[in-house]
Amino acid sequence: MSKTRIAVAGAGYIGQAHIGAAAASDTSTLSAIVDPSPAAKVVAERENVPLYASLEELFEKDKPDGVVIGTPNQLHVAHAMLSLEAGVPMLLEKPIAPTVAEAEALVRASEKANGQILIGHHRAHSPIMAKARQVIDSGVLGRLVAVTGSAMFVKPDHYFADAPWRREIGSGPILLNMIHEVHNLRMLCGDIVAVQAFKSHSTRDFPVEDTVAINLRFESGALGTFMLSDTAASARSWEQTSQENKAYPTYDDEDCYLVAGTNGSLAIPTMRLKTYARQEDRSWWKPFEAGVVGMVRDDPIKHQMEHFGAVARREVAPLVSARDGLKNLRITEAIVTAARQGTVVELPRD
Repeated sequence: MSKTRIAVAGAGYIGQAHIGAAAASDTSTLSAIVDPSPAAKVVAERENVPLYASLEELFEKDKPDGVVIGTPNQLHVAHAMLSLEAGVPMLLEKPIAPTVAEAEALVRASEKANGQILIGHHRAHSPIMAKARQVIDSGVLGRLVAVTGSAMFVKPDHYFADAPWRREIGSGPILLNMIHEVHNLRMLCGDIVAVQAFKSHSTRDFPVEDTVAINLRFESGALGTFMLSDTAASARSWEQTSQENKAYPTYDDEDCYLVAGTNGSLAIPTMRLKTYARQEDRSWWKPFEAGVVGMVRDDPIKHQMEHFGAVARREVAPLVSARDGLKNLRITEAIVTAARQGTVVELPRD
């Protein structure tokens, strides 16, 4: 069977991760790179694939089976629309769009055209997350009650010196980092229906926040808390606990999520499980049965590319749909609003 031909638009940091995954895939192959920058020529020569300056040129000269759109956020919608018009399935990097209004327009266009869009929330393809979801769905924790989560880490000074826009309103950890966490929390605990938040910029004193405390209400009735900071010297973030991205140091004894139900709790990603032996004998005076759930650690970008190949071949539906991407963006923007206004923000229910 011939391999599925995948082109990658955008040869920056995330684009090169997709390029590597496509080139190494057992079922897909890298067919082209799309990027007008001079640096992309070096990448295309290294991979021995054609280079195109635009998606229009690619679709006219060498229409692939699928395209990865890893271009800057402000170009996501325009490039996705071009791919829809060409009838080419796409892996569209998150966020789905810069604004909710643009995301809604893209979702409508996609559904009208029966387009195949996989949104690039790559953690959704993590074997750790798949195993955690399996444990929760098994019912061993009982009815979900609460989840606590954190993404606390330190962005160094040069991160802001190299790109001063990162200090200004419109950037910050809510918009740049929290959208990752939103999808993970939805995978673990279901849809989020309301948010509340406090923000602070007292550590760096930039216009944009550096620390946020977030409350969440899930459709099931479960509640959540999340601590987000890009100036807290902590290892409690997905990157520093999951061991999936080798660019980050990791720590075996740290978790970034704890999901608790009426009969037990699961710490993620160490997968430490504590449950009561008998539901009718639950009490804080009774000991838990404690253990560790077996799982594997592997690169979610690799698994995402294999899944996208299957989406492009119309074998499966996207694991993270355009509508999922819209929901994640709505929740992230709701957190921004809640932190700014000091109010509870209710999410629309589809």
